[in-house]
Amino acid sequence: MLFTGCTQAISDSIMKQVNPSIRFIDLQRDPQAFEGQMVLLAGVIVKTTYQPDGKTLIEAYQTQTNFEKRPVHPDTSQGRFLGEYSGFLDSDIYAKGRQITLAGRFQGVKRMKLGEMDYPYPFVNIKEIHLWEKAKPRTYYDPYPWYPIGAPWGIWGGWHTPYWVY
Repeated sequence: MLFTGCTQAISDSIMKQVNPSIRFIDLQRDPQAFEGQMVLLAGVIVKTTYQPDGKTLIEAYQTQTNFEKRPVHPDTSQGRFLGEYSGFLDSDIYAKGRQITLAGRFQGVKRMKLGEMDYPYPFVNIKEIHLWEKAKPRTYYDPYPWYPIGAPWGIWGGWHTPYWVY
């Protein structure tokens, strides 16, 4: 009953096909060795493009994952990757800065321009994708409120007031 509200990023049927020993750096170093294998990647979206053939191309930079397979440490990455989804993914929803986790067949490396350089993107044919909720900003909570307890007539006197009461 405690876990009824929990959802998985990627379904069990797809996760059973994923080779967990394949790391992102392995895909970069020896892409031919892993072609056709099911991989799991997580990262932060850089750009989402709808293509004329009806597919959606997602460019993202890789990040590490936690136990939920959610991207963590968004300020560190080993590089960028491309994911191609057979269908429409709205670029306003799958927008720059959103976190994703995807599973799919590794298709090798696709070379594209990244600025002025020719960049080798690991390329995945997406079977399943999970878009993570946007992080909610933390609100500040003052454990010692100065009102009304901190008012001169309160229980604590002037101890929690923002100024001394004379």
